[in-house]
Amino acid sequence: MSKFVRSSKYRHVFGTAPKKENAFDGVKVSRSAWDSNKVKCNPKYVGVQWESGGGGAVAILNVEKTGKQSPNLPLISGHKGSVLDLSFSPHNDQMVATVSEDTTVKLWQIPEGGLTENMNEATQTLTAHRKKVGTCVWNPVASNILATTSSDNCAKVWDVEAGKEIVSNTNDFPDLMNDTAWNRNGSLLAVACKDKQLRVWDPRQNSVAQTCSPHPGVKGFRVVYMGKPAERIFTVGFSKSAERQYALWDPKDMSKPIVQQSIDNASGMIMPFYDEDSSVMFLAGKGDGNVRYYEVAEDQIFYLSEFKSSSSQNGMGYMPKRGCDTTKCEIARLYKATSNVIEPIPMCVPRKGDQFQDDLYPDTASHEAALTGADWASGKDVDGPKLISMEPGKANLGSGAVSFSAKAEESVASLKARISELEKQLAEKDARIAELEK
Repeated sequence: MSKFVRSSKYRHVFGTAPKKENAFDGVKVSRSAWDSNKVKCNPKYVGVQWESGGGGAVAILNVEKTGKQSPNLPLISGHKGSVLDLSFSPHNDQMVATVSEDTTVKLWQIPEGGLTENMNEATQTLTAHRKKVGTCVWNPVASNILATTSSDNCAKVWDVEAGKEIVSNTNDFPDLMNDTAWNRNGSLLAVACKDKQLRVWDPRQNSVAQTCSPHPGVKGFRVVYMGKPAERIFTVGFSKSAERQYALWDPKDMSKPIVQQSIDNASGMIMPFYDEDSSVMFLAGKGDGNVRYYEVAEDQIFYLSEFKSSSSQNGMGYMPKRGCDTTKCEIARLYKATSNVIEPIPMCVPRKGDQFQDDLYPDTASHEAALTGADWASGKDVDGPKLISMEPGKANLGSGAVSFSAKAEESVASLKARISELEKQLAEKDARIAELEK
C-alpha cells in the first residue's frame, strides 16, 4: 500500500451516517455464525437474513421505506433451516436466490412493490446438494445462471429457469468453500476454500485453471474477481501471526502476489466490495466500526481514507451502481447491519453544482443480460456485462424484470388465487345459463 499523497478524484470520498428516520430500525439480523454478509441489496430492495425462531427467513425491505419497521414484517419463510446466503439477480430486480442449511436452493419472485404477506412457496426449488448450501452468486452476463457451493464440498452451476444443474464439481474442492466470485465476463469462478487454497474454476470445462495459497491464517479468506483497470483477483484474509491482510493477484500467474499488505491485528473477517467504475475497493471488517477504502491501479493499491462510526457492523450490503444517486455524486452505497438496525451509508465525492458529473459515472453494468443461459452453457463469451448510461434521462436504469419465463414469474400462491377467481367466474356463468334455461 502506497502512503504518499497522489492526485485522485476519489481522494476525498466521504461517507455519511444516516439520521434515524433514514435507517431501517427494528430489524432482526441473523446471529448465525456462518460467514456471510447477511445483507444484500439492489436498486429496489434490501434483503436481510432474518433471525427467526424456527426454519429460515429473509426480510425484503423496500429501499424507500426506512424508519421503524413493523414487528409483523412479512418474510420469505419457505426454508426448513437457517438461510446462509442470498443474492439478487443482476438481470431481474424482482428475483432473489436463497440457500440454506436444509440443503436446498430456492428462487423467489418478489411481487412488484415488495412483500405484503409472508411468502412460503418458492418459484423454483433446486435440490441436488446433499449438505447445507453456503454460497450463491449470479453470473454477471448470462441470464438465470447461478453458482452455488455446499458443505458436501461440491460446486454447482444451475440454469434456474429450467430448474437443472449444468455442471457439478466434487473432485477439485476437498474442503469447505467460504466465498465465490465470477470474473467480469462470467467465464471463470474464483473459489476460496477452507484448505487455504484459492482456485480459479472454469465451470464449462469443469477444470481448475489456476490455484494459489493467498493467506496462511486459519480463519479463512474472501475473494473479489476484478475486471478493471486490469483483470486481477483481490483477496483479504489473515497472516500466520493473525494479522489481517490483503493481496492482489494476476490470474494468469498466481505464483506470487503482485501486492500484499498487512492491515491491522483485529480478528473480524473483512468483507470486500469493489466498484469497477471508479476502481475503488471498500473493506468493512466484521466487528469494526469503520470502513476503509482504497484506489486500485493495475499493479498498485493506494489508501484513500475511511468512514468511522462508533457502532460495530456484523454484516454489510453493497448497492449496484445503477442504484446510486448521481445528484449527490454518490459513487457507492453500503448498508451496514448491526443486530437491530441497517444503516445506508452513501459514499460521495465532494463536488459543487448539480450538473451530472460524467467523469464520475462512466457507463455501468446494465440490468439487461448480455447472454442467454443457453448461449453461455454452449460456450459463447462476451467481453463483459451490457453497459448503460448513468446520466438522468438518457437510459432506463430500471428493474430488468424480463429475464425469467412467464411460467416462472408467478408464485404458486398467486396461481392458486388466479385459479380460484376463474372458478368463481365460471360458477357465476353457469348460474346465469341455468337462469336463462328456466
